[in-house]
Amino acid sequence: MPKPVKLGPQPGNPTELILNGEIRPNEWQLIPQLEAGEDLDLIALPAGKVIVPLRQWRDNREAFAARGGEIGVWLDSDEGAELIGEEATELPLIAVHFPAFADGRGFTAGRMLRERYGFKGELRAVGGFMRDQLTYLRRCGFNAYAFEGEQPLASLKNSMSDFGDSYQTGTDQPLPMFRRRF
Repeated sequence: MPKPVKLGPQPGNPTELILNGEIRPNEWQLIPQLEAGEDLDLIALPAGKVIVPLRQWRDNREAFAARGGEIGVWLDSDEGAELIGEEATELPLIAVHFPAFADGRGFTAGRMLRERYGFKGELRAVGGFMRDQLTYLRRCGFNAYAFEGEQPLASLKNSMSDFGDSYQTGTDQPLPMFRRRF
């Protein structure tokens, strides 16, 4: 018998988010994880664009194929990018859950999805990250940020340009500073 899945905090689904540096309405509905042994009711899924947990996506890939580009996947903090791997290029959106601001595993997942697996779609940070992490999330390849709670998105958006340059490489700058200097 498989080990039961212990559900931790679930990411929220705000009505607005920051996408490619602009405040936009959230067009995607995030579906929470299910308890171990529960099956996703595909008929009860809302119409339109949905983001499903990795486990439900894997279990129902054939059924989701009929929905075309309206299925995104979210990775929980203990699920690495290698669990999607090369299949990432087939998805329009991948969300990475940050259950707490101190959990940095999502940064690695984002960078791996972009650099190792060639993901070009929307890479969304969801959950408990903070405004001070926006620059680092962007450098790891994230281009969408779905904040939890009541936060003024305009001031959060402005903090994305807190730093003008970085010493190390990132998905946004493949050369370290010493290689860029003359």
